[in-house]
Amino acid sequence: MYSQKPFVSLFVAVFIAFTALNTFSQTAKRISEITVTVSDLHKALPFYTQVLPFKVLDSFSMDSKSSMLLYNLPYNQAAAKMVRLKLGEQTFVLQEFPNIDHQNGIPEDSKSNDLWFQHIAIVVSDMEKAYEILRKNRVAHVSTSPQTLPDYITAAAGIKAFYFKDPDGHNLEIIYFPPGKGNPKWQHNNTAIFLGIDHSAIGVSNTPKQQAFYESLGLKLVGKSENYGSEQEHLNQIFGARLEISGLVAQQGIGIEFLEYIAPPGGRTYPENSKATDLWHWHSSIEVSNLDVLYQQLKNLNIEIISKEIVNLKNTKLGASRGLLIRDLDGHAILIYEQ
Repeated sequence: MYSQKPFVSLFVAVFIAFTALNTFSQTAKRISEITVTVSDLHKALPFYTQVLPFKVLDSFSMDSKSSMLLYNLPYNQAAAKMVRLKLGEQTFVLQEFPNIDHQNGIPEDSKSNDLWFQHIAIVVSDMEKAYEILRKNRVAHVSTSPQTLPDYITAAAGIKAFYFKDPDGHNLEIIYFPPGKGNPKWQHNNTAIFLGIDHSAIGVSNTPKQQAFYESLGLKLVGKSENYGSEQEHLNQIFGARLEISGLVAQQGIGIEFLEYIAPPGGRTYPENSKATDLWHWHSSIEVSNLDVLYQQLKNLNIEIISKEIVNLKNTKLGASRGLLIRDLDGHAILIYEQ
């Protein structure tokens, strides 16, 4: 949660490991959508389309071969069923793996300073009306109630937010931007209550290093804020919370927001040997301009590449011709692709 304004990164040159990635002109054309793994589409869809007003744009399956190559899963467990939802101009994909033997759930004691944390932020035009809808539907609260960030947090002053959970325990946020905060496009529609997806937030351990990595993919930093105080504590349900928040964007699409907890310590690392079938799996889809060169550069660095090769995705409905799945420095999955 921050106010967007131009910002020139001072950190990329410090991280020599990423110099090679910046020797060619890489452009992140857009962050097209976010995908999350659910346990049961029949359980998840009513929540997203009846409690929340997402519309079903498309329902489709990914064949076992494509899914096996992209997600590095056993062939007999790889087939995926997907539903693409739309809210405003943004899309969000729910995916289910119906043939898996076992699925790891989100730990019940998860907190937003754990590094597997990720959410989408849904912009609303009226926080009180939006919260009333969620409250009547008895959503699982993370925040105690909607919070208005105070004036002493200059970059985020007046922003209202509320965290809650879907039926599988995924964190979601509704957020209200007052005039002068956030992307100006959210001030143009006052007829609907739920407007669209502004960004996806991820927990990070080291903002400068993650910033350098995402900038190597072609994203740009557009805003920063340091949030603290009782409102932030009630928002995240973490006593003593103090966060460094950074927002990055591509040329188009939604944003990626870093949440680095300065305090309290003790946030847990992304689970080892995570798979796309785990319920904590989210991935951001980023369209890039030079996939082959980027892939070669990533192979030379200490970056986890989930896919064993660039995968032909023309026969899928992912909106990509070729792509592969990687992890960032803290374990969050990213689908990098070309149209």
